[in-house]
Amino acid sequence: MAPDTTDYSVGFEPADRLARDRDSVRRRFWIKFKQVVARIPFAADLLAAYYCAFDKETPRHVQVALLGALAYFILPFDFLPDVMPVLGFTDDAAVLATAIRMVASHITPDHRAAARAALARLEADEDVDLEQEGAASG
Repeated sequence: MAPDTTDYSVGFEPADRLARDRDSVRRRFWIKFKQVVARIPFAADLLAAYYCAFDKETPRHVQVALLGALAYFILPFDFLPDVMPVLGFTDDAAVLATAIRMVASHITPDHRAAARAALARLEADEDVDLEQEGAASG
């Protein structure tokens, strides 16, 4: 049987490059998240992954996996454009779900609580800079 030489990273190069720049991911994540939060059913999971990725206690390999998924979320282009009704975020959700499944044991109740609190502040429409809070928590 021939060895599998398939390159599974094809199409993800921009996300890989972006994931190496933590500050850019952090900044661009909040910009996009605030724009689309009402349209994505996986907002709490996305935020929990964000808080886990920037937590100093999170192992490096977990941070890398989550930063790659977050980078894919914030990229301006997708396999399925985010502006498409219903289907637009399915590819983002699939990438995020895969990353979360790989590292689920590292996403703590504290990360999930921080995600719920941030969503509650957004829903209350408080004028809170969630980007700065995210930087302070991680």
